[in-house]
Amino acid sequence: MRLHAIAAFSLIVCASFAHAADGGAAKAQNYRDRNFDYFVSGDPSQPRAAHTEFGLALMGGGGKLDSAYRFIAQHAGGGHIVILRAVSDDSFDPGDGNYGESFAKEWGPVVSAETIVFHNREASSDPRVIAALKNADGIFLAGGDQSNYIRYWKGTPVQELLDAHVAANRPIGGSSAGLAILGRYSYGALDGGSMESKVALANPFDKGVTLESDFLHYRHLEDVITDTHFSQRHRLGRLIAFLARLVAPAAGRGAGKMFGIGVDEKTALLIGADGIGRLAAGSAGSAWIVMPRHPASNLVAGKPLSMADIRLVQLGAASSFDLKTRGVSKPAAETTITIRDGKLVGDSIAAAILTRDKPLPGED
Repeated sequence: MRLHAIAAFSLIVCASFAHAADGGAAKAQNYRDRNFDYFVSGDPSQPRAAHTEFGLALMGGGGKLDSAYRFIAQHAGGGHIVILRAVSDDSFDPGDGNYGESFAKEWGPVVSAETIVFHNREASSDPRVIAALKNADGIFLAGGDQSNYIRYWKGTPVQELLDAHVAANRPIGGSSAGLAILGRYSYGALDGGSMESKVALANPFDKGVTLESDFLHYRHLEDVITDTHFSQRHRLGRLIAFLARLVAPAAGRGAGKMFGIGVDEKTALLIGADGIGRLAAGSAGSAWIVMPRHPASNLVAGKPLSMADIRLVQLGAASSFDLKTRGVSKPAAETTITIRDGKLVGDSIAAAILTRDKPLPGED
């Protein structure tokens, strides 16, 4: 009897959500489903924003930065926000990091904010999920495990809708795992671990170096791979190893074309339609641009990486970065670095963010 009652309740609230997504009068309600959970603030049945603007919010994770979320809400014209996240179990509590309530009450106002928590790949073909994404004026990808996003979304309507959303000049932002997949290329963490810089530099072909090269496709990020929690988790070394793999002659991409963007915690790089990136107001750290000028001189499976002439630029509050030309205005610092046999040559600003002996507990 109890199972029948739960099933009946689920059907009622699911029907309510579907009707609201189709523009009906019924008000959408929170519910949990086998494939995904749904939480809502505001009214998704209201008209869409009259005007939206292109915008990319690259957030390093490690805490919320209000100005970055306001950037998404403003570029979405105060319309409908959809928050996407994924979990591998049913432990998600909407009160834990309730982005929907914050968009509605702190970062907006917005007409509605819907959170969809994916439990599996099947959710990516659900008509209710598709309807919500088609109605989105702005999208935010939360943190977690980027491998779930790739496994659940790649090759599905969700992937297509995310690409179409940005192509239609609507904003998207991602924090932590959500940032990790925003570039044309990404570190997928598909082995279930979190790659350390010292491991990647010692062997760029380690089984944990799982690189994705055909997921999301956004203007200004065509030649970019991103990384998160950058200084705090000393990820420069692994980003260099990722780039070494991606710009290798066998990969067919130019070393002077591809580059990496690393973003510190409680920091965001905001990119407008003009392709100019600037730090969000109140950012606690920096964004880092890593530009290899030449392929690695030693890129062999099982051997330490050697790679010279890597340009490293630190972006601060007064800096701007043109993603089209790679030009930097008022960098906080910049240097050229060399990696030899998996180690940094010389001492520079790179030393503090390159490697450390042990990862922090609970790193993603």
